[in-house]
Amino acid sequence: MDQLTVYGVALVPVLVGLNELLKRSGVPARFIPATAMALGYFFAFYFLAQGDFRKGLLYGTILGLSSIGLFSGAKNTLVAVRRVPRKK
Repeated sequence: MDQLTVYGVALVPVLVGLNELLKRSGVPARFIPATAMALGYFFAFYFLAQGDFRKGLLYGTILGLSSIGLFSGAKNTLVAVRRVPRKK
């Protein structure tokens, strides 16, 4: 799990950024979770767990779900902040 803690943490915001780019380039928002999972698996198998299928599957799931959660959490926070009435 050492590789996941070092590289995985850095890959989550990268995945969020890549998914945002995909969304802005025309990919429908309903497909973003699927692309996040696919990119998570790609990076896990390519960078974190070369040659180990089970470890790659685990790391890819963790990366994909983490990036979806980070994106969703940031989006919900921005929506909530924009709804708060401002004092004059």
